[in-house]
Amino acid sequence: MLQVRSAIVLGGLLAIGMIWGGSYIEDAAETWRDAGRSVTVKGLSEREVPADMALWPLHYTVTANELDALQQKLTMQETRIREFLTQRGFETDNITVTSPQVTDRFANLYGADRPDERYQAEATVLLRTPAVDGVKKAMPETGELVRAGVVLSPNYDYRTEFLFTGLNDIKPEMIAEATKDARGVAQQFARDSGSRVGEIRSATQGYFSIEDLDSYTPDIKRVRVVTTIDYALEG
Repeated sequence: MLQVRSAIVLGGLLAIGMIWGGSYIEDAAETWRDAGRSVTVKGLSEREVPADMALWPLHYTVTANELDALQQKLTMQETRIREFLTQRGFETDNITVTSPQVTDRFANLYGADRPDERYQAEATVLLRTPAVDGVKKAMPETGELVRAGVVLSPNYDYRTEFLFTGLNDIKPEMIAEATKDARGVAQQFARDSGSRVGEIRSATQGYFSIEDLDSYTPDIKRVRVVTTIDYALEG
């Protein structure tokens, strides 16, 4: 009789354990399924901004047979370029000049191949200014320098650049816009799948890119950032 009672008790305990164990496994499975439900989306923020800094290099070349004469020509042309810029309202503190590069053009040439003047020097007057509109207005007027005897020699290495330096001021707003855009994409996905958007599981902020709007308007910049966000899905 005692053995029968023990068997009944043991059987009951096993039944309770199986019921509890099954419930636990079911809850765990549900939790596991919920934990695995997520959607990864990208959000975009993009805007156009005007450049707030201009770098305008005025590269010039002089030639002479004597180094003293070469230096005098360099000084004269630098003075004329500085005057050209200050007359148009640019601050003198924003104007700098590079050290000249001097070439002996007779070094590797002989006889009739030699040019008329032995030495050539190149230098650059650089204007760095926030007056972007002033630079755009003054650039077409450089013909006055040519008429004054300044031999400008522009090339790709000395091209005018327009920059945007105010990125830190617009970063917070753009990140918020990109995050909002990403959530909108996630909500659309959730509606289509019969779910709800839950909390953010992880997020990655992409790098900010700043590019010219196009090749004809380098003074207008397109600023762009993409964020990648992983949302949990509920329901």
